Amino acid sequence: MSDFWQRNLILAVLLLLAAFLGGLAAGTVNGVLILSAGLALMLGSHLRQMARLEAWLRQPGAPVPDARGTWGELFYRLGRMLRRQSESRELLSLALDRFLQVTAAMPDGVVVLDETDRVVLCNPAAEQHLGLDAKQDLGQQITYLVRAPQFSEFLGAGQGEPLVIRLPRDLGRVLSVQIVPYGARQKLILSRDITRLEKLETMRRDFIANVSHELRTPLTVVGGFLETLSEAEHPDPAMTHRAMTLMADQTRRMQRLVDDLLTLSRLENEREAPREEEVDVPSLARVLYHEAQSLSGGKHEVALRLESDLWVQGAAEELRSAFSNLVTNAVRYTPEGGRVSLAWEQAGAEGVFSVTDSGIGIEADHIPRLTERFYRVDRSRSRETGGTGLGLAIVKHVVNRHGARLEIASQPGRGSRFSVWFPESRLRSPPAASAAARA
Repeated sequence: MSDFWQRNLILAVLLLLAAFLGGLAAGTVNGVLILSAGLALMLGSHLRQMARLEAWLRQPGAPVPDARGTWGELFYRLGRMLRRQSESRELLSLALDRFLQVTAAMPDGVVVLDETDRVVLCNPAAEQHLGLDAKQDLGQQITYLVRAPQFSEFLGAGQGEPLVIRLPRDLGRVLSVQIVPYGARQKLILSRDITRLEKLETMRRDFIANVSHELRTPLTVVGGFLETLSEAEHPDPAMTHRAMTLMADQTRRMQRLVDDLLTLSRLENEREAPREEEVDVPSLARVLYHEAQSLSGGKHEVALRLESDLWVQGAAEELRSAFSNLVTNAVRYTPEGGRVSLAWEQAGAEGVFSVTDSGIGIEADHIPRLTERFYRVDRSRSRETGGTGLGLAIVKHVVNRHGARLEIASQPGRGSRFSVWFPESRLRSPPAASAAARA
């Protein structure tokens, strides 16, 4: 028997004994009055303590009422239980706060659904991915909020391979969505933005297709001529000479393609910064000017304008490769009799290396994509000029690695201007010896 009942039973027995003895001594009526008075006192005491209990429970955090006997022990036990509940609530609150902080910091979206697929919780990434609102959408059916038929079917199917969806409200964004069942028919929805991965995969497929296409033509030419020459018993010298010339041209074309691919791969994958030095841009411009004249073969008017003697802090070979690509493109895409001009000048606090031509020009809608690998405005003309489609991609990477920027201005039929702008932090005054030599 518990202490509570034991104490109250003893008190009741003592009260009955007192009433019985009083009845024997003073009569039955007096005994009943003693019993009634005792019961009234007990009831009043209990009612008073119950009132104190009710008032205490209305004031969370109030001190435990001071009482003796059974009620004192009851108050003590209730106080201890409430303290334990309060400590448990605090621990649960801390755990929930930590969980919310962790999910808020996650780059992936997290949505918690109950057994009826209603939103219980979602983190900021899920709000951004799925268009949810963490406050307004709580308790809402997830299928009412994510308007994608394949998502509803996927949710009904339960756990399986991740679903890749493109939401109509957010053009261009690609999501990978996975469902993880847990507990009693509850679910976790995990979303991940794979837009960049999808673009990389598309670029990979396009890259393989473009390389295959670029190599197919020269290999077909070389293979065809080799087969013809091997089958001819008495090959015609003129035909043999023409075949050898064409095979040499196609071999050089494949060599340029391989060289450009290796250069671009090195620029894209090299994690360490290139070894830098002070590059004599005026001297480099003169070298490129003579190379342009040689490549033109007298078919174009080639000019050089040097209005600055500043040097550039950078990787000499990379800058030479980038500038050379700009010059080569200008000569190749400028019709015979046209003009190609190289310039190095200072514009405000920046240094500008530019190549201007009077060539065929470029439509405005093509300009933003010119630095993509294998992007060509006119594929047939690119084959005629022997371009690999990688030159401007190489230029873009070199420019970015030097903290510079590439600007392209062009008008169809009036020519183009490609300018590399170097920030002031990259410019250097020429050494005294070099300046004196030029003087």
